[in-house]
Amino acid sequence: MIKTVSLVCFILCFINSNGQYPGFTLLNNPETFKKSFALATATTESIQSDFKQEKSLSMLSENINSSGKFWYRKKDKIRMEYIQPYSYIMILNGGKIFIKEGQKENKISANSNKIFRQVNRILIDCIGGSMLENPDFQSRILESSGTFLVELTPVTKNLKDLYKNINILIDKKDYTATSIEMFELSGDKTIIRFQNKILNEPINDPVFNIP
Repeated sequence: MIKTVSLVCFILCFINSNGQYPGFTLLNNPETFKKSFALATATTESIQSDFKQEKSLSMLSENINSSGKFWYRKKDKIRMEYIQPYSYIMILNGGKIFIKEGQKENKISANSNKIFRQVNRILIDCIGGSMLENPDFQSRILESSGTFLVELTPVTKNLKDLYKNINILIDKKDYTATSIEMFELSGDKTIIRFQNKILNEPINDPVFNIP
């Protein structure tokens, strides 16, 4: 169970832990952002993109780099398929989590465990745009010339035991996430960047099927 939680958390990422973000300033009127963000996410039915991930483990001197394909369909379907340097698939669909690593498969109901349920919601919220409504976190909103930064700090004990903070970088042009970032309490760091995004193109059901 702990290993599976770690695999789900593996797709989340970091930014520096001291709360200081060079080039960003605290947003003076967050309500304006929230209204524009809510309007944009309400009209986003699907997202397809490539992604690149960089993982920094406190016990290793070199980073682990990987890349793959990403699909999201409103409001609770996600598929992340790692292609390089290994094959790994994770699907979230209606509260169920499916993981395939090589020939090994694992199916989990997010509702069967509180931490699975919280991790499942974190990912859906970050991509689907409802992270500001998640009571498990308190938030700050900052901005640079072309990007908003939503900083999420956990307030529930079990999440505080896992994460120091989770951050989502939002493109000002279309209000979609350009990266999801995380600093884990263990000292591990990860960053995933989304590239070549395609919005609101139909995605067939089999992409999210759990066998």
